[in-house]
Amino acid sequence: MDDSKKIIIALDYDHIDHAIALSDIVNPELCRLKIGKELFTKYGPEIVTKVQNKGFDVFLDLKFHDIPTTVYKACLSALSLNVWMLNVHLSGGVDMAKAAMRAKEHCETPTKLIGVTALTSLSDNDCLKIYGCSRHEELQRLKHIAMESGVDGFVCSPYDINTLKDSTKIYVTPGIRINNDKQDHHKAAKPKEAIDLGSDYIVIGRAITGNPNPNSVLEDIIRTL
Repeated sequence: MDDSKKIIIALDYDHIDHAIALSDIVNPELCRLKIGKELFTKYGPEIVTKVQNKGFDVFLDLKFHDIPTTVYKACLSALSLNVWMLNVHLSGGVDMAKAAMRAKEHCETPTKLIGVTALTSLSDNDCLKIYGCSRHEELQRLKHIAMESGVDGFVCSPYDINTLKDSTKIYVTPGIRINNDKQDHHKAAKPKEAIDLGSDYIVIGRAITGNPNPNSVLEDIIRTL
């Protein structure tokens, strides 16, 4: 596992020009970039290729969740883009997660395929309403799916790592804040706290992308780690 670049910057923009402008400023030796549904739905593989051509590893955050055959085919398409990381929703079930892993095996790719657990926007009460059980219980269910399917790791809150802990998995944690503004994340942590809790990679968006000097903010965060 390459631990040299722990920060993944979320390109949460609605226009490709903004994403490219950010990628022109930050140093690809210090971070990776996450491309999510908003940009990919509008621009597709073009945005992935443009960012990769600037030297960045890409986490393609599409959270596939469908019947196994559809997810298998979607993963084949996504993996053809040579992304560094791809994810699926573990709540799609073990057969779906196994189908995603089959796509990875058939592509013979080193891409990290990770499973989304309970979204960081969900409170314990939300989990009870959606899953009919506590957040802790749902995480245990999803962990079993991850272990049986063989996915490479988890997308989760830093505070969920202890429940999911397994030395063979990697942990990617969104909801990272450098101040006390949680925004739409119910589960949020500061960078050093997330690393101390066991995060391998931390996803940071607006704290970096919304700053007029994003590379400086990135370097400051790295120093705290």
